Amino acid sequence: MSDVTSLALPHIAKLHAYTPGLQPSESGWTKLNTNECPYAPSPKVAEALVREIGEDGASLRLYPNPKSSPLRAAIALHHGEGLTADNVCVGNGSDDILNLLIRAFCTQDAAAGYTVPSYSLYPVLVEIQDGATNVIELDRSMRLPLDRIAASKARAFFLTSPNAPTGVAFANADLERVLASFRGLFVVDEAYAPFAKENAVPLLAKYPNLVVVRTLSKAYALAGIRVGYALAHPDIIGVLDRIRDSYNVNRLSQAAALAALGDNAYYSGVVARIKATRDRGVRAFAARGWFTYESQSNFIFTEPKNARGETGPAVAKAAYDYLFAHKVLVRHFPSHALTTSFLRITVGTDDEMLVLSETLDAWLKTTNA
Repeated sequence: MSDVTSLALPHIAKLHAYTPGLQPSESGWTKLNTNECPYAPSPKVAEALVREIGEDGASLRLYPNPKSSPLRAAIALHHGEGLTADNVCVGNGSDDILNLLIRAFCTQDAAAGYTVPSYSLYPVLVEIQDGATNVIELDRSMRLPLDRIAASKARAFFLTSPNAPTGVAFANADLERVLASFRGLFVVDEAYAPFAKENAVPLLAKYPNLVVVRTLSKAYALAGIRVGYALAHPDIIGVLDRIRDSYNVNRLSQAAALAALGDNAYYSGVVARIKATRDRGVRAFAARGWFTYESQSNFIFTEPKNARGETGPAVAKAAYDYLFAHKVLVRHFPSHALTTSFLRITVGTDDEMLVLSETLDAWLKTTNA
């Protein structure tokens, strides 16, 4: 039989797919590797799903609302700032929105820009599009190179704020310095914004080339439901609507998202608990003498130090391997010089963080020799 893969477009044949965090199928793991919420979604979500399905499930034979119109209106109301449903596009997770933006604005002649390190899906989406990239490297200080971004020739520039994997957030004042002169589309990917001190939504009214991307996977505990959205000028939303799938968000996801957005009190409590646990974790790592970024996300980025006071890629890998062997999952990113000496740790429950701490203590004892 001939190699049918040779029929694929040449750039697809060379593509390296995005690598998600491990999702173990067996029980017994302390799972702190994919920035999922450690708490259940609002009880109103389950109630809404039961109502949507009904006793006989007959509603599932019907297509969902093609534009997620009620959800768009609810999202606009949730954010305020003068936004209407015309400022909202809903997607199958924020990754769907990012994919639409790349498809609409980026080619070989219209580069996509982004910082490194940041969300590793960006280059994959550009490669799928066979597009060009404009990469701007960050250094350990994690200060934004504002002038370089503002001078970028990218057609669309993607900035993750708070940054992944460091958790460092970028101030609105800095974003405005870029927006004042950058002529392309400026996309602020705010997957972790509910855990941060400020966000870019208030800037939308002033800058028509700004797009803010959000997800319900993190703070809203709906990673399995897959709902994300873009906030932008109606003309940009119109472009995205031209190319998205007609029914890109299913009935149950729309119902769950509407219920979640309708329970602000519940989620305010969830976010407060996660932030409190996060801040205790950052202080605990600092007490160990480990360099740790001040996080404004739901994860912690820390540089392990062994009992001999050593740091570096080998030390981080040894800590990761020890944790993995003891069924504690975190993330290690060895492919970049800035990240290879660090571990990214999702903020879990207090009990999960205790398991992490005790396992790291045990690892340190093994490095005494």
